[in-house]
Amino acid sequence: MTDNPTQALCRFLAEFTLDDVPTPVVEKTKDLFLDWFASALAGKGTKPVQSIARFAQAAGPQDGSAQIFCTRAYTSPYFAALVNGAASHVVEQDDVHNGSVFHPAAVIFPAVMAVAQDEQRTGAEVLLASIAGYEAGIRIGEFLGRSHYRIFHTTATVGTLAAAVAVGKLWGFDAERMAQALGSAGTQAAGLWEFLRDAADSKQLHTAKAAADGLMAAWLARDGFTGARDILCGPQGLAAGMSSDADPSRLVDGLGTRWATAETSFKYFASCRHTHPAADALKVLMVREQLAWDDIEAVTAHVHQGAIDVLGPVLDPRTVHQAKFSMGTVLGLVAVHGHAGLNEFDDHALTDAKVAAFRDRVEMLLDAEIDAAYPKQWIGRVTVQTRDGRTLEARVDVPKGDPGNTLTREELQAKALQLARYSDSASQAEMHELFARVWSLEAQPHVNDWFGARR
Repeated sequence: MTDNPTQALCRFLAEFTLDDVPTPVVEKTKDLFLDWFASALAGKGTKPVQSIARFAQAAGPQDGSAQIFCTRAYTSPYFAALVNGAASHVVEQDDVHNGSVFHPAAVIFPAVMAVAQDEQRTGAEVLLASIAGYEAGIRIGEFLGRSHYRIFHTTATVGTLAAAVAVGKLWGFDAERMAQALGSAGTQAAGLWEFLRDAADSKQLHTAKAAADGLMAAWLARDGFTGARDILCGPQGLAAGMSSDADPSRLVDGLGTRWATAETSFKYFASCRHTHPAADALKVLMVREQLAWDDIEAVTAHVHQGAIDVLGPVLDPRTVHQAKFSMGTVLGLVAVHGHAGLNEFDDHALTDAKVAAFRDRVEMLLDAEIDAAYPKQWIGRVTVQTRDGRTLEARVDVPKGDPGNTLTREELQAKALQLARYSDSASQAEMHELFARVWSLEAQPHVNDWFGARR
């Protein structure tokens, strides 16, 4: 194999062991695993997940070795990864890596867990495979750059490759086979942002297919099926077709010393991450100035271009999920109800006249400083005009959930309990058993039977 960035990345992914991973990174991965599991549970009963689950039931086996966590049904690994991938992303509470603008958990854990359950793998093996997926996916997302994200949903495209790497790591792929898996994953990678204009359900299809197709790419590579050896940097590869600012150096940035997994952020609000910095800043300002929602005449959210690209098409949200991509709706929920969580979206996003009125007072403005810092840093800044004629500003450099302002384990557990309660997918007692098992995941002899013995 030639000595290029793709192959260097594949060698690293193939060769590192759990002993090479710093303990804080392993512990962070357990935090990410819990956050993902609870997000997957919260997908129960949602329209797009039900559709994909019905497809899985029709096209796949009626029973199998891998569990669909939100329904507790069993099917084959491929279809479990498909449904769990969809369920993980639907309530917009799963994790995100800022620099790559990538949601790793929703595509990596469904694929790894489906295979791990099928093969009775240990918790330690799941952790190692998942870290490999995070390290690969984050670097590939950074490599493809900002131009890729303007058109393509990175979690859909890069997610397919990250899932393939994670499953390949679980199977002990060497560097050559890892490259073959990337080749088959990359040629399947797809996912376009156009769905936002129509309030379509495509975002859940994106994560479903990324998880399942990544699993398939790894399975094919294990069987000897070949893929392009340089699907990333080749003259007709991903960068050539999907990016105008690709930077191959990002693929090998700090391999073995920079553990990108630990840079991943948790979501505090139940909305698109691009809304979070401004929501944090507005919350700070309203508390500091003791403002009520109707004291505010207008809000300017100072944002990076990526926020305009993704949130800009949503002018009049028609579904709760589309409202999660409306800056005005998110800031309206924060202003009127104090938070933009699951219940606030369900109860008020589309029906509260106060929220609608506030939404019309919000505009986004491209800010040169904020845009220059993005995507490495997501700065929140708002300017508020009050009804009594004042102009006020607030700024948040590290939004809630970022590594520098992260959620504690107590906060992660509280969030997980809320997610399970939201969908009525697990009891409080079951969730506390889940917590104990996740916090000792590296010692677990297998990752089956999360909610009692299989019926």
